[in-house]
This record gives sequence, structure tokens and C-alpha cells, in this order.
Amino acid sequence: MKSKSGFYLAVLVLVVTGLSLAWLRHTELQVPFKPGQKNAVWLIEARIDFQAFGEPVRVSLNLPDNPPRYRQVSEQAASTGYGFAIVDGPKGRRGEWTRRNARGPQTLYYKVQMVQDSQAGPEAEKQKQPQPEDVFWDALQATAAYQLVEQAYVKSSTPTSFARELAKQLTASKPDQNASLLLSQYTLPTLITRLLNHAGIPARVSMGLELQDARRYQSLKPILEVYDTDRWVPVDPRTGDHGLPENMLLWQRAGKSLLDVTGGEDSEVKFSMLRQTMPAMDLARLQQDKNGISRFSLYSLPIEEQSVFKLLLLLPLGALIVTFMRIIVGVHTSGTFMPVLIALSFLQTQLVQGLSAFLLIVALGLVLRGYLSRLNLLMVARISTLIVLVIFLTSIISVIGHELGFNLGLTITFFPMIIIAWTIERMSILWEEEGSREVLIQGLGSLGVAILSYICMRMDIVRHLTFNFPELHLVLLAAILLMGQYTGYKLTELKRFGVMRGHH
Repeated sequence: MKSKSGFYLAVLVLVVTGLSLAWLRHTELQVPFKPGQKNAVWLIEARIDFQAFGEPVRVSLNLPDNPPRYRQVSEQAASTGYGFAIVDGPKGRRGEWTRRNARGPQTLYYKVQMVQDSQAGPEAEKQKQPQPEDVFWDALQATAAYQLVEQAYVKSSTPTSFARELAKQLTASKPDQNASLLLSQYTLPTLITRLLNHAGIPARVSMGLELQDARRYQSLKPILEVYDTDRWVPVDPRTGDHGLPENMLLWQRAGKSLLDVTGGEDSEVKFSMLRQTMPAMDLARLQQDKNGISRFSLYSLPIEEQSVFKLLLLLPLGALIVTFMRIIVGVHTSGTFMPVLIALSFLQTQLVQGLSAFLLIVALGLVLRGYLSRLNLLMVARISTLIVLVIFLTSIISVIGHELGFNLGLTITFFPMIIIAWTIERMSILWEEEGSREVLIQGLGSLGVAILSYICMRMDIVRHLTFNFPELHLVLLAAILLMGQYTGYKLTELKRFGVMRGHH
């Protein structure tokens, strides 16, 4: 009982480990579970224009840093004659262009690809409770601000609801005189920020880019952020709704300048954007270097080795099918894993051509084996002779097939020659000992299992999962181990014993 418990525990560990690693690869690297899946990708271009003085130039642009609901795929800068670097510093993540000497109109470009991801976003900000900024008003403004704050305070219970009530007052169709006075001197986001800080609630103005397909020369839009409980909550200053709109990319956080230019003047930055579609697997490959688990991805191997593994990683599935068909169903096959090897060869050609080639080479081999049996050769010499004859037959069929315009013979080169020779030897011995009926049963069983394995291995979802989620083979291993413990009736035996039960 103890050994059984340990066995089932090991099987459970294999299943949990395989599924957990696959889920981790899916969530961390965004590797899709379905082949052919495509994701929408936003290609965003920031264009910087300015006039250079003819002296050393340094341009610094604020870059998006892990914005909410968007994940960066790639980025690049187009800047002829300029050096470029991405710097992480006290002012946040910035792109810096430098040049020893520049004069006249200058244009720089920064491009970034972003994909929507509901789980993406900054981690909880590890900082002390921010303090509200000091706000200064003149006497008239102070009176108006006090009355607006008092009215909103009564109708709210949290910093977010407080900001919402302020937005309602300031955007009313007929704002009162206090709101009209302050709106004449401040923009709406700035005014709400000042009122919140005046009331002792930390607030700031950030900048976001509204994503719309095929738009050019767009500017950033102000976004109000209110500190509520333990995080900054975006609030729409026009409606008071909290949270970012679905198509809003948070580009610049408060307290950080958008663009700094040294050695030039009349600088401005404009944004253009384009919505594209990209295969999900391409997105996953672009992020291979950014995640620790990517080191265990087969995409890090050379292309030639990847091609080999795409076939090799189908073998465990074939092993599972053979195990099921032999142990559970009760199909007799010639050899244990000969059907898997046959199925692998079929993958590299069409099923009909591969099946024809296999039947032809085995039939001819059996005829030659019948002749060899009359010579009374020892087994080693007999097998060696069969290998030579199989290769010779393969060459002849390949030449004939090429002359006739068929690829029939070429498919046989993918068969392991020694396995075929050994199969012919086993079938001939079986013929002598058990008769032609048993040869037919095992031969048809082998071909049936091979065709079933071929059909499964040809499925796009199977080829996708076995290569992109190799840890799922642990689950296959667990299933094989469980079937190895089965000692009950096979499905083919149930029919036979069912006849006896009917007579009883």
C-alpha cells in the first residue's frame, strides 16, 4: 500500500509540475495555447522636431514605463547622426539622443510596439504616503476654492468620489460663479488637482496617448491621478469616472517632463499610431530575452536543431498511443514502438505514399527472407543480409519512382533500415511459428496504430503544444505510468468474454 501511495504521489507531482510550468510559460511569455492565434499590436511613433543652435545637442524624451494594461513588445530609435541610449534614472525611463554639433531643423524618431494585456501594469508602488502639494491662491480664488471643496466634501466618502464630485461641479452645463471664476484661470485637470491638494488629498496630472488607428500628429492628453488608499487611481477630469479608458496609453507620469532639449529651441513632439495584427507566437519570441523562463525555450536553439526537436517531441505522444492501444485496447503490433517510427516517417510525406512504400518494401523483404530461410544462415548473418537487401531495394524503388515522376521511393529513406529489416525477420519467424493469420493480425495492428499516431501527430494543436510547451510531456509520462499499472481486461477481450456470458 505504501509503495502504491508513493507511485500515485509521483504521478500527481508529474501532472501538477507539467501543467504548472505550461501555465507559467503561457502567462509569463504569452505563448498561446492555440496555434495561429493573432494579437492586436499598436505601432506608435513619436516625432521630435526642433531647431539646433550649432552646438552640442542633448534631447531627452520621457518613455512609457510599464503602463497599465499595455505590454511593450519592442522599441527602436531612428536618428541619423545621433547617438541614442535608454536611461533609467531619477526622472524615470527616458530616451536620450546626443550629438556633438548640429545646426538647423532637426527631426528624431522613437518607435514602440505595444500590445494590450489586462494583467500588465506597474507593481504596487513601494513608497511612503505621498504628501499633498502646497497650493497658493489669491484672496478671491481662495474663497471660491473653499466653497467648491466644501460642497464636494459633503457628497463624497473617498478621495476618488471626492474627485468625481469636483468634476461634476466644474463640468456642469451651468457652473456656478465659483467654478466659472477658477476655470477662467486654470485648465480643468490642473484646477481639480489644485483643489484636491488644497483639501489635503494627494493628486497629480499625468499624460496619456489616446490610441486610434491610423492617426497622425496627435498630442498627449492630461490624466488626473488621485492617491486613494495605497495607489494612484486615474480619474477622467471631464466625467469623474475612475480608471483609464480602454484605448488610453499612460505615457508620462506626473513630476516628469515630457521633452527636454539642450542646444536647441522650438521643440515639439507629435505622435502617430497604427493598429496591426501579429501572430501571438511572434510576439512571444520577441520577448524571449526578457523573462527568466525563456532560457528554457527551444527557440533559443539553432534553427536546424529546432527542426529536429519538432519531430522528436512527437515521439512521447506516439508512445502514449501505442501504450493505450496495446494495454487498454489489446491491439497486437509487430514490435513495441515500430508503429511510432512508421508514423514519424509518414509525417514527412503524404500518408498514401508512405503507406504504399512501407507495404512494398516489407512485402519484397518477406519474399527475400523466404529465400534466405532455405540457406540455413545464422541469425546475425540473416539480419545483416536483410539490411543490405532493404537498402538495395530502397535505392531501386527511389530510382524507379524518380523516373516515373513519383516520390514514392524517396519516402522510404526516412524509415530506420535496421528496424525494417528486423520487422521483416520477426514477421517471417512468426509466419513459420504461428502462421500467416498471426502475421496479418500483427501487421494490420501495426499499420492501424501507426495511422492513428500519424493522424494525432498531424494535428496543428498537437504539434504546437508538444514543441512550445515541452513540459506537458510530464503529463504524458504520468498517463503512461498509470496505464502501466493496469491489469484488467482489454477492450478486445470484453467482446470475447461477452459471448461466453451470453451462453451462460
